[in-house]
Amino acid sequence: MILNSINKKITSFLNLSFFNNRFIIIPLWMIIALIAGLIKIDINDINNYKIFKNVFFHTIDELPLYKEYPLEYFDHNHYGPIFSLLIAPFAVLPDYLGISLWSLFNAGVLAWAITQLPLKSSQINAILWICLHELLTTLLGLQFNPIMTAIIILSFVYIEKGKDFWSAFFIILGVFVKLYGIVGLAFFFFSKNKIKFILSLLFWSFALFTLPMLISSPEYIIQTYQEWFARLVEKNNENTGLNSYQDISLMGVVRRFFQDSSIPNLPFLISGVFLFGLQYLRIKEYKEQTYRLMLLASVLIFTVIFSSGSESPTYIIAFVGVAIWFVIQPKPISNFYVALLIFAFLLTSLSPSDLIPKYLKDNYIRPYALKALPCVLIWLAIVYEMLINKFKNYRSITH
Repeated sequence: MILNSINKKITSFLNLSFFNNRFIIIPLWMIIALIAGLIKIDINDINNYKIFKNVFFHTIDELPLYKEYPLEYFDHNHYGPIFSLLIAPFAVLPDYLGISLWSLFNAGVLAWAITQLPLKSSQINAILWICLHELLTTLLGLQFNPIMTAIIILSFVYIEKGKDFWSAFFIILGVFVKLYGIVGLAFFFFSKNKIKFILSLLFWSFALFTLPMLISSPEYIIQTYQEWFARLVEKNNENTGLNSYQDISLMGVVRRFFQDSSIPNLPFLISGVFLFGLQYLRIKEYKEQTYRLMLLASVLIFTVIFSSGSESPTYIIAFVGVAIWFVIQPKPISNFYVALLIFAFLLTSLSPSDLIPKYLKDNYIRPYALKALPCVLIWLAIVYEMLINKFKNYRSITH
């Protein structure tokens, strides 16, 4: 009875004209982005931005991108050489302006990507509202994750539009910036011109590999890619520490529950890839747009929950997947799925905030990587749906 009541209230809430007005939610995203940037400037907590902007300056000066620079910032850079061109327009500006615009750019690109999804306007608005707090979390980290989320979405959107050339661009851009973009290849089977898609991938691989050479040199870029691979291998080993702020993943939950950092990733990755691969067995369902959207949701969540590099701000990627999964459910949405969404909102989205008691965060949520748990459960629900549901029954949900 309680869940029935909550279900009805959520439905009524999202149907209010206020929440279906794009001219309210998009400006709100931009206002939050600007405020987040200004807050970080005010408290002088801009280390991530210093790492980002120095990718550009170090590339120009042909300095190693992955060594430590304690006089400039702490921690390491983990982004590929192509990131130097992406951050360049912001890096050359004074920090107060570059940070503000970087924050706005992150929010704006993700909002635009979400609006490109083949969904009804009300569904897109619901996604924007559901992800609002998670967006704030990642923006307060001055992170690249909103853009990475947009890159994955756009690699899907352009295949849906039959524009394989541009889908391939976003996939390769994502790979060369932070490797995560490789998950865009999951949409390969939805391409109507696979030869063109493969050729486009080859073209953009060459183009984006060589593009940073315009501001450095071929020798430097080739050497830098080799160093990048070595740094990522080293970073993976660092992530699995039991006190790390990263490894908020399925593997992290298990490692921390058993207090054993030596538990390897491989068994989880094999199991995850196996379950993910089962979704492709429903070949007859490929023609159903909602099936393809469900796979997009699966990809976005999978990318995060099976990565030892996932940290709290990374979860904007997964949470957009959660939102897509929820809004494409047939009506009335099951009470169990409503409960899962509420669980995700409380434990995944709100857990870094002051709305959750510090005692719970310090003693349970962070030590046991529990932020990942709701997304793991939702991903398993998605896999189950994709294996048994007939998606022709979902046709009235999207455009």
